[in-house]
Amino acid sequence: MSRQAATARTDVALVGAGIMSATLGAVLRRLEPDCSITLVERLDAVAGESSGPWNNAGTGHSALCELNYTPERRDGSIDIGKAVHVNEQFQVTRQFWAYAVTNGIVADRGFLNAIPHASFVRGARRVDYLRRRQRALAPNPLFAGTELIDDPDEFARRLPLMAAERDFSEPIALNWAPQGTDVDFGALSRQLIGFCVRHGATALFGHEVRDLTRQGDGSWTLLLGNRRTGQSRRLNAKFVFVGAGGDALPLLQRSGIREVRGFAGFPIGGRFLRAARPALTAAHRAKVYGVPAPGAPPLGALHLDLRLVNGKAWLVFGPYAGWSPKFLKHGHFTDLPRSVQPDNLLSLLGAGVTELALVQYLIGQLRLSGPERVRMLREFVPSAVDSDWELTVAGQRVQVIRRDRRRGGVLEFGTTVLSDADGTIAGLLGGSPGASTAVPIALEVLRRCFARRYQTWLPALKEMVPSLGVELSREPALFDEVWSWGSKALQLEVA
Repeated sequence: MSRQAATARTDVALVGAGIMSATLGAVLRRLEPDCSITLVERLDAVAGESSGPWNNAGTGHSALCELNYTPERRDGSIDIGKAVHVNEQFQVTRQFWAYAVTNGIVADRGFLNAIPHASFVRGARRVDYLRRRQRALAPNPLFAGTELIDDPDEFARRLPLMAAERDFSEPIALNWAPQGTDVDFGALSRQLIGFCVRHGATALFGHEVRDLTRQGDGSWTLLLGNRRTGQSRRLNAKFVFVGAGGDALPLLQRSGIREVRGFAGFPIGGRFLRAARPALTAAHRAKVYGVPAPGAPPLGALHLDLRLVNGKAWLVFGPYAGWSPKFLKHGHFTDLPRSVQPDNLLSLLGAGVTELALVQYLIGQLRLSGPERVRMLREFVPSAVDSDWELTVAGQRVQVIRRDRRRGGVLEFGTTVLSDADGTIAGLLGGSPGASTAVPIALEVLRRCFARRYQTWLPALKEMVPSLGVELSREPALFDEVWSWGSKALQLEVA
């Protein structure tokens, strides 16, 4: 392409073809049918990175089973605040999915399946914790129906695979939540982006953003490179959303916005064992999360999941942590060193000093042999046979390191929305529970970056999310109403 080629123009540029850009694009397309949208993706397909079904756990993260969301206080009580917050966010996402199905945005409901969620512990002290956790959660409408299972016979009835050859002389227990879900975020992303394209959006696959420059009128010019041909092109956008997973931090740094200063990133990879033998998948119909190992990040708790991918049932166990300086699975080994800048060096060093336990955990994980991985699997599946399971490499996650005056930097395991003061660019940093909270994140971006229009959009947004602005944990009648509506629209029956 000639250097003099005209700069293309768009109202909105979405960088990255994963669940975040897909969700924001679909919401914007419903709100502003005449708005021009251009999606830019460096790979050749939708959901090629973290949103792909084999690059994430597929859990509809609603804090039903993740024990890191329900810490024990010093007095022995259970803090459920984080769990309630995460569940509230997932309810917003679930309502939008129901709206999307009802209104033809999403045609195939198969991306979402009802799968019970369970927390699994061993030992008398942890069983006591799980009993107190169930008592703390059960009165909340969002967690109604959560059970404590500590009887071996009932355990075996619910989870036959985990019960086979187990020594029940050691106390065991489950918190069992029947309303859990398994999500194929890749299939959902394809449908949402397909909706956008059918209604006028432009999708540029095989193109990467090589630079971003703010113009005098507040818009942004993106320099795009075609990874197949090497040609360059320019795209001017009034608003840019960087939903590029691990690549978001480098791109926001390249933009030069003040708000990204001090932020750094630490990449953590994952590996899983998976099995597809029907006798195994038929004997385990749940997602079962254990207790995080000492030093492990919150997203590192081992879990044994039933997954449904392209209509096929799989069992997946992990994650086993991996490490690479790449910020994307299909990234570059220079990603981490190139992200280190004068404004975030102290953040990175400070986090390195305070996270020695995490470093030791990662080193231990990298040293695991095949037999050691299977030994860990047998803590969940005592009867596991090595030959039934294969190792698969999941996606990369870049955890947020935020500047901290006292410690220099602190490592966080949530998601952070960054936007500039003018609301012309926004991006998402971090990992879990990202995909499950994609809709609240999209709404936060709209509220920050389209403040003048947000109030006029509220009636339409409340059609998409009927409980918008309401804490469902405080409104049990409304929760029952939207839950029933969503279950019917999504054709979900509690398992």
